[in-house]
Amino acid sequence: MPEIAKPSPEKTDFQTTALILQGGGALGSYQAGVYAALAEGEVHPDWVAGISIGAINCALIAGNPPKRRVERLRKFWEEVTESPFGVAMFDEMPLGSDMARLVAGKAAAMRALMWGVPHFFSPRPVPPFFQPPGTAAAISFYDTSALRSTLEAQVDFDLLNSGATRLSVGAVNVRSGNFVYFDNTRQKIGPEHIMASGSLPPGLPATEIEGEHYWDGGLVSNTPLEWVFRASGPEDMLIFQVDLWSARGEMPRNLIESDVRQKEIRYSSRTRTVTDNFVRLQRLRRMIGDLLAELPPDSEFRKKERVEALRRMAHLRCYNIVHLIYRSPKYEGASEDYEFSRRAMEAHWQAGYDDTIRTLRHPEALRKHTGDGGVFTFDIGHSEGD
Repeated sequence: MPEIAKPSPEKTDFQTTALILQGGGALGSYQAGVYAALAEGEVHPDWVAGISIGAINCALIAGNPPKRRVERLRKFWEEVTESPFGVAMFDEMPLGSDMARLVAGKAAAMRALMWGVPHFFSPRPVPPFFQPPGTAAAISFYDTSALRSTLEAQVDFDLLNSGATRLSVGAVNVRSGNFVYFDNTRQKIGPEHIMASGSLPPGLPATEIEGEHYWDGGLVSNTPLEWVFRASGPEDMLIFQVDLWSARGEMPRNLIESDVRQKEIRYSSRTRTVTDNFVRLQRLRRMIGDLLAELPPDSEFRKKERVEALRRMAHLRCYNIVHLIYRSPKYEGASEDYEFSRRAMEAHWQAGYDDTIRTLRHPEALRKHTGDGGVFTFDIGHSEGD
């Protein structure tokens, strides 16, 4: 892939910039590449919201000063793609074809299944079937103590909770099945809140917080986009929505492609649908605002309770929603989200960086648009060989 020119720094005229990160395991290094390009283009998020691996990346961003964020992201992704054997066997294979890449990827994924991922999770010595019922070890194959240590070492939770950058991470209450968001504007965030967002069963154990147990937020919704819409204030907002799974795709030709496609559909969480619904709602809010503005100032109708309720709903905010979507190449199979190889990590990081650089070269993506209900969506798309 040819080198892409770096963008000149763009200063947006939005009051808030949000970065929204989906879950997707090993594909999360694409998000790290996206952030690296944003930081280079001097576009800094005021609010980061994530699910699963997106929550971990968000913690690394919000829990470090801006000058160290890319460094910390890089350190994390290099650590989790170390070989547990001390030899990067699958990263040194000569790969001359898509089939060779597929085989190498499957081998690296099998390594993660058998031996775990350094600094992240490790297999339990005794399988869950032989563990006492009701224990964490009885309902999960891996132990995540290493992830807690990694988060404590690489995230400054005092800084994260200072409010300098808003952080939201989603999880699911195991008993109630309700989706919840942990947000540093509402509570003090610790390693357990980040881990809860990525506690995907049956691989990883539920995370206990104040007597309740939580699983991966991706079980209900793999993107926090709707939460950001609901929890946002009155300010205009620039949103970078980074998806690791594409809702759109081609008809599969074989079982491998079929497995990949169903995974994409399941975990894409219909980001486009959420966006389209929000656009419709925002248009309605604007129309309500316009109608209320036409009421005579001394109209008795203005004093009605129902009109006041409508006034609270109406607003003239502007939103830019910039989509950045990872499109997996043909040689990546259904194990792409747990292929923690250095080769795959570097490729995903570079893809995220390049896609974001392309986006930042379009200044209209960062400019406020007042038409179409005040919501502007932007996606430059992606084509192999660019």
